[in-house]
Amino acid sequence: MTALKYLQAYPAALQDQVRQLIAEGRLGDYLSQRYPQKHGVQSDKALYTYALDLKQEYLRNAPAIDKVLFDNRLDLTHRALGLHTTISGCRAASSRPRRRFALLRCSRRRRQSF
Repeated sequence: MTALKYLQAYPAALQDQVRQLIAEGRLGDYLSQRYPQKHGVQSDKALYTYALDLKQEYLRNAPAIDKVLFDNRLDLTHRALGLHTTISGCRAASSRPRRRFALLRCSRRRRQSF
C-alpha cells in the first residue's frame, strides 16, 4: 500500500482512487485533463506583482514585502510549498528586517485551479 503523505486527511475512498491512478500510471494524465489551464504566474517578476496585489487587497497594514521568488533550493523535504523568512541585517544606521517569500520552482508548472 502506497503511503500518501500529503493526502492523509482526505477520505479513504479518495486515497484509494489516487492509489489506483498511480498504479495504472494515469495520475498525470488525469490531472492534466481535469486542470488544463496553467496559471499566468511564470516568472519571479509576475509572482512578485501577484503577491503585492494580494497584500494590497487583504493586508494593507502589513509591512512591505522585499522579495518574492521561485526558489530552486526548496524541495518537498521542507514539507511546504514555500517559505516565509525574515532576514535581519545591519547595513548603516537603519536596521530593518527584510521579508522574503520563496516558493517551490515546480509551482510554476501547476495548474491554475489546482
